[in-house]
Amino acid sequence: MIYFIADTHFHHENVIKFCNRPFSTIEDMNQKLIDNWNQIVTDNDDVYILGDFLYRGNAKQANEILQSLKGRKFLIKGNHEHYLDSPDFDQNLFEWIKDYHTLHYQKRKFILFHYPILEWDSYFHNSIHLYGHVHNNRTDYFKQILGKRAINVGADMIDFTPISIEQILDLVKE
Repeated sequence: MIYFIADTHFHHENVIKFCNRPFSTIEDMNQKLIDNWNQIVTDNDDVYILGDFLYRGNAKQANEILQSLKGRKFLIKGNHEHYLDSPDFDQNLFEWIKDYHTLHYQKRKFILFHYPILEWDSYFHNSIHLYGHVHNNRTDYFKQILGKRAINVGADMIDFTPISIEQILDLVKE
């Protein structure tokens, strides 16, 4: 199965207050994100992380969390991927790291980018855009402006659990 998630913000204490996340500590938040992930993702699944995996954490923390998460992990860089620059970070924990990616699935294009895009590749040919960055801010605004084929896969929007490609397709059908 293929899954998506953005804006996990592991080790970011202020995101709890900023996004009204239902956690009292970063330890609680980190553990809940890991538990939710590992309850649905298997080692044979692919998970596309659409940016902001870790916030101001260090390479050791990033390595530990990535090693604890099931599945093959692919990273679309966000604006808080500073751990990537550390020589102590194990780049092999990701299958690849990109700024932008087009995923082909069932004759459909999925445009993966950390930021919401007003008009994306194959926009007029039924492609789907998955993004993060905006957390749970102005959700109605983004839905209205971007339309039903743009889905915010930020952790705050998907109950802190990776969302499957089949769930995305169901959302687009609705």
